[in-house]
Amino acid sequence: MIIPAIDLIEGSVVRLYQGDYGQKTEYKIDPVELVKQYAAAKAEWLHIVDLTGAKDTSKRQLSLIKSMVDLDVMKFQAGGGIRTEQDIIDLFDIGVSRVVIGSLAVNDSDLVLSWFEKYGAEKIVLALDVNIDENGNKYIATHGWQESSGTTLESVVDKFLNVGLKHVLCTDISKDGTLQGPNQELYSALAEQYPEISWQASGGISSLEDIKIALTNIKGSGLANNSPSGVILGRSLLEGKFELAEAMQLVKS
Repeated sequence: MIIPAIDLIEGSVVRLYQGDYGQKTEYKIDPVELVKQYAAAKAEWLHIVDLTGAKDTSKRQLSLIKSMVDLDVMKFQAGGGIRTEQDIIDLFDIGVSRVVIGSLAVNDSDLVLSWFEKYGAEKIVLALDVNIDENGNKYIATHGWQESSGTTLESVVDKFLNVGLKHVLCTDISKDGTLQGPNQELYSALAEQYPEISWQASGGISSLEDIKIALTNIKGSGLANNSPSGVILGRSLLEGKFELAEAMQLVKS
């Protein structure tokens, strides 16, 4: 799958450079109109990050996200600082199909494991953002990528496989927002190590060739769970590096 992404701050479409709120680019386009554009290009899923809600849970942009979902033109996965079960309930109540959970899966894994058992693995995406050290160890970054948890990606995946983990969005944070190409070796290795997981590759994609390689690297992963893998596209679409319709064609070829 090709999954376009929209990051939101106070109602505006934005992109951050490597997760830094201080390095924000704002795009002059209405997010609801952007959903319509992506739907017209035949996207079946949209990834939403509520960056305002991630910073202040009392300011979640639920009404805006609901207006996007209410178009009823695709399915949505959404996250941004999910900390409580009420956060999950609120997103499900407005029609989001999957919630995306990041740091909490490391900081309070028992709580998140209980949500997997209650809501089912199909309803939850783990967003595992990694810093890769000189020895190739993949450590999960938390708190908006400002801290390293000291916990490896593999240890988190192994723990959640026990409750049927299906969907993992993995980002090499050194690549995110850079348009310098994704970490292709990372996704190839993960898909080989954990073929039962539907991997969502994210960060750094700048060209159709980047997408083609990424799709090849994760091809087949997740199919055992009837959940095809995917590539997340953010800044590259917003800055016109290629058209979403062109990217969608790569899935069919």
